[in-house]
Amino acid sequence: MIVVKTYCFKLYKAKRNRKLHKVINIAGIIYNHCIALHKRYYRLFKKSLNIYKLQKHLTKLKKIGKFSYFKEVGSQAIQDITQRIDRACKLFFRNLKHKIRTAPPSFKKIRKYKSFTLKQAGWKLLKDNAIEINKQKYKYFKSRDIEGIVKTITIKRDTLGDIYLYFVCETNENKVLARTGKSVGYDFGLKQFLTASDNKDIKAPLFFKQNANDIKKANRILSRKKKTSNHRRLAKIALARLHKKISNQRKDFHFKLANKICSEYALICIEDLNIKGMQKRWGRKISDYGFSEFIKILEYKAREIGSIVQKIDRYYPSSQICHVCGTKNPETKNLAVREWICAKCKTSHDRDRNAAINIWKVGASTFFGEI
Repeated sequence: MIVVKTYCFKLYKAKRNRKLHKVINIAGIIYNHCIALHKRYYRLFKKSLNIYKLQKHLTKLKKIGKFSYFKEVGSQAIQDITQRIDRACKLFFRNLKHKIRTAPPSFKKIRKYKSFTLKQAGWKLLKDNAIEINKQKYKYFKSRDIEGIVKTITIKRDTLGDIYLYFVCETNENKVLARTGKSVGYDFGLKQFLTASDNKDIKAPLFFKQNANDIKKANRILSRKKKTSNHRRLAKIALARLHKKISNQRKDFHFKLANKICSEYALICIEDLNIKGMQKRWGRKISDYGFSEFIKILEYKAREIGSIVQKIDRYYPSSQICHVCGTKNPETKNLAVREWICAKCKTSHDRDRNAAINIWKVGASTFFGEI
């Protein structure tokens, strides 16, 4: 079985990195040029510009002195830019057809443009955690060995100006057999991160909330700086560093928690949540929990260890049904109802605990029914 893995490594800070920043800026210029051509073509002919015509046009353009600097990016990187725009245009027209709210790909500020991708040419892996990109040698922090065949390398910068290498590799991964052991159901909540069916609840540190005062202070400092000044640039970097710290704290918490859960349980039952709907309704707190990212990490760790993540239908009324007798209580649709008593069996329920037990029961019965 062929598995695609991505490895991320950070480049050492060095003056030669300016060359990569310059190439990323040129890639941004090419991207905006292609967007302009797409818009003009659609305005004239009312249809999307063919990707092959666009690539031929860019090849001719590089031979003109005015646009000769496009060559610094590399032909395969330019092809990747046109392919990404083509996919975005096709997605836009598909969404229009299905009456989904959407927007076409648009221009990007050059300083905010983040990356370019190299495929077979333009790079070479060297010994001692070094890489050659466009005939220039760079060193990167190597935390582990790269497994498999490297298919593409993406050079990406963040808001702090740091540059990262993303190696996309194809590898033959040995199939991990599902193991036997305990099972659990988890209800994602607003009061705490996870409510467990076996009472082993998990509270989430709200990292954004913890650092809110520092972010407010950094925002106030930024707003007082004169636009285009060096002091404003430094204040912006300080704010970006704070946001990155929060993101790293949350990711670290998610990975450690996913590893712990997958090591303890063989079957993990969760709801298939509508994260976007939850964000619209409850806002910043849902974003601070990072449910969507946690689910991806949990599924990744489960595949690695041999556990199973079983999702139940998002429309299943887990908090409304009594887990003892199965009686439905529609009053619990109101989220203000945190505790309730079943009218039939008189069992007292905590809303989230009852939901977690129902998720566990339905998830386990679904999983064993599929076997």
